[in-house]
Amino acid sequence: METTLIELIYSQDTFFLLMSGALVMWMAAGFAMLESGMVRTKSVAEILTKNIALYSIACLMYLFMGYNIMYGDSDSAWIPSLSFFLDLDNSLAEVVNSGGETRHSNMADFFFQVVFVATAMSIVSGSVAERMKLWAFLAFAVVMTGVIYPVEGYWKWGGGVLDKAGFLDFAGSGVVHLAGASAALAGVLLLGPRKGKYVKTPGGRLQPMAIPGSNMTFATLGTLILWLGWFGFNGGSQLTITSVADANAVSLIFVNTNIAAAGGCMAALALSRFWFGKTDLTMGLNGILAGLVAITAEPFTPTPGLAAFIGMVAGLLVVVSIIMLDRVAHIDDPVGAISVHGVSALWGLFAVVLSNPEASLAAQLEGIALIFVWTFGASFLTWMALKKTVGIRLSELDEYEGADIAEIGLEAYPEFTQKL
Repeated sequence: METTLIELIYSQDTFFLLMSGALVMWMAAGFAMLESGMVRTKSVAEILTKNIALYSIACLMYLFMGYNIMYGDSDSAWIPSLSFFLDLDNSLAEVVNSGGETRHSNMADFFFQVVFVATAMSIVSGSVAERMKLWAFLAFAVVMTGVIYPVEGYWKWGGGVLDKAGFLDFAGSGVVHLAGASAALAGVLLLGPRKGKYVKTPGGRLQPMAIPGSNMTFATLGTLILWLGWFGFNGGSQLTITSVADANAVSLIFVNTNIAAAGGCMAALALSRFWFGKTDLTMGLNGILAGLVAITAEPFTPTPGLAAFIGMVAGLLVVVSIIMLDRVAHIDDPVGAISVHGVSALWGLFAVVLSNPEASLAAQLEGIALIFVWTFGASFLTWMALKKTVGIRLSELDEYEGADIAEIGLEAYPEFTQKL
């Protein structure tokens, strides 16, 4: 009877983790739709190619080395194991003999973790859109998913230095989103803005010019897909659901995740109306994502009311950040990913101390600093090496004609430019 119960718990928790991972994998579709809607028609096919390729690269690199780096045995809190090739034991007999301590399949854990890696890399894609060489981006994806992400992931989720320091990050505001935004920022700084994004005024100042996206329908669909996938992202991070406590925890995580997104949406829409005199759809979409990113750091301990507050603050911050990066810092981020996944992650990690009594501001600051310094620094060096060797930017002519023609050899909307 005891063995049967262990097997039942094992199978149900494994199924829960697999389905949560499938929801997170569906976020790849969300990123693809969001980004394709936010770029111009001449770059849509290229950015769709980037999204399917980066997901594939993430899966392969995490299989060959990333998972073992992140979760391998190491005697150091700083330096992870550097073993290669995945070797996971799925023996149910071992689970039974250990008293059922392992509550789900190791392969399910790998699948759940690998889709997080792809999410971190997807954040980079939109920020460098429309002017980066495709294969330079994919080369960076190899390093990001194979080394950069797994190392900082080990520091927190693999039992490394950040875990020992008491840094709290339930589902990855720092490990996934801040890391992705830091890598994106490094690439954007070396890449520079799109042609025509900033023009000099007679007074010598740089004036940002609006470059509207091609399809707000796709951008909205992509955001809603991401909203749905986030239930797997945050809810699945509970890892188990077969006890009453776990089932209640997952339920609260779902509610808090949902309400934070709603709060972020309405706060961003309200601020855009107040600031610009118009209700900006793109700000509303980014407000949703900002709320989701912020609550990811701790979706279990807040009350739903506090979760709504966390989402609202994130929605306000993301609007301010997008405008300031564009108008003041002159950082060209076509989809606002640095603000959505970076600034919102910072707020979310600080907000952990509002509800979790085990959190300390010092540990949260240490985690933020270490993740940013490592990911930004390693990414900057990788981007720089690519820039000095193969180059990372399209030629001026290729950028003018569009990344679709230059890199893919076809257009997403050929009927717009050719007569049949």
